[in-house]
Amino acid sequence: MKSFSPKDTVLRLWNRLKHWLQSLSFRTGVVVLACCIPFYILSFAQMLLPISATAKGVLWTILFGLAKTCQYGGLTILGVEGYKRLKNKLKRKPS
Repeated sequence: MKSFSPKDTVLRLWNRLKHWLQSLSFRTGVVVLACCIPFYILSFAQMLLPISATAKGVLWTILFGLAKTCQYGGLTILGVEGYKRLKNKLKRKPS
């Protein structure tokens, strides 16, 4: 029986997750990527709340982490070709 080290298990899990994300559609990638914008806004806007510095730090960590997760998840779903496609769509000027 072959045993795997914890590092091998984590790498296999990461590769499976990455493959699954890349199998999702272009539209899903754009939606996930767009979700990072509100999380970035909320991560800094919460600093205006009248709460303790500790609570602000915890909220910032959670919201900024969610923003980064959406950003990298969306880019993984899009892949290189999807990123180029999205970039070209944003560059086109309406005639």
